[in-house]
Amino acid sequence: MEAYLLDWVNLLLRWAHVITAIAWIGSSLYFVSLDNSLLPTKDPKDKDKGVGGEQWGVHGGGFYHHQKYPVSPKVLPPAKELHWALWESYFTWMTGFALFTVLYLYNASTFLIDKSLFDWTPTAAVCTALAFFVAFWVIYDTICRTLGRGPNGDAIVGASIFVFIVFAAWLSCHLFAGRAAFLLVGAMIATTMSANVFFWIIPGQRKVIAQIQAGQPVDPQHGIRGKQRSSHNTYFTLPVIFAMLSNHYPFTFTGKYNWLALVAIMLAGALIRMSFALRHKALAYGKPVPWHYAVIGTLLLAITVFAIKPDAPAPVAAGTPPVTFADVQKIVTERCVMCHGPAMQSKNIRFDSADEIGKHAQAIYQQAVMLKTMPLNNATQITDAERATLGRWFNAGAPK
Repeated sequence: MEAYLLDWVNLLLRWAHVITAIAWIGSSLYFVSLDNSLLPTKDPKDKDKGVGGEQWGVHGGGFYHHQKYPVSPKVLPPAKELHWALWESYFTWMTGFALFTVLYLYNASTFLIDKSLFDWTPTAAVCTALAFFVAFWVIYDTICRTLGRGPNGDAIVGASIFVFIVFAAWLSCHLFAGRAAFLLVGAMIATTMSANVFFWIIPGQRKVIAQIQAGQPVDPQHGIRGKQRSSHNTYFTLPVIFAMLSNHYPFTFTGKYNWLALVAIMLAGALIRMSFALRHKALAYGKPVPWHYAVIGTLLLAITVFAIKPDAPAPVAAGTPPVTFADVQKIVTERCVMCHGPAMQSKNIRFDSADEIGKHAQAIYQQAVMLKTMPLNNATQITDAERATLGRWFNAGAPK
């Protein structure tokens, strides 16, 4: 009953996380496209009011006129009439962290630890995983505050963040099970995205409002800093989404150099996102779209696809006897019944009888042979030869 309820908690948290993430990412993508599509206003009255750019849009049968004040408007409406884009970010992080806690931290010995990679206690693994969240934010924030000044500041900051992400990916993949390592890198970046909103973007906007209401000069640094962090968030978006999806595709995280695959795919996502972010400004001003970033990202993805492709299965030697059900049952009993038997029925599946093995032959083939996700983190040390045996049995019609 406990496992069943835990599955429901997992499902509901995942559902809420996806919904809030769609709201946050959708809002972020929209504002980036809007910001890059603004044209200088032609109305002298708007210029006098401090309008720096505008866009006319059509949606849902209506017309919209968007205007942006680069620093601040001279007059603000009442606070209750201002729309704040913040809770989408906060709820995305809260539901994501709750899901990470329920699935990975609560089951650290199963999902975080791969003893063949690094043998440590669940407590140590959990504390280290949490330290990734804190350390990445602190170092990232320090980079942004100290290296972004002066000529080429943005490029220096971007390069420094990339180098740090590479190191974090390498370290994570050498400490944690591949599936958890990929997710952890994505989660630490996502935490930083929400922290940008919580610690800098929203407080900066509140300070600007307070200065306007007090009739004080507005410090433009708040807008500059908010723009920097917002830009980082938009380039982080596709890499984070990949990391969250990767746990369903073991071929991405089970290789020897999985950290390189993670870095390559994340970089490809950021480059593709860059092309689309710059596309809006290029179209608004009638300039060529800088598709070369997307082309480079796509080529990098293609190279990664071929670089991490699994080896072809060894051909079956002539004269090799057919796989018997007894062979299959022996493998399943040694490698699978620990989690799918009388004592523990993970996902309500059992393999402790011939009928149950035959009933779940398709799932065994998919999870243990094709995807190689089971046994989880290869906790029972199933061999490639045993996987091949299961594959030959299934392809022969799964006889009993």
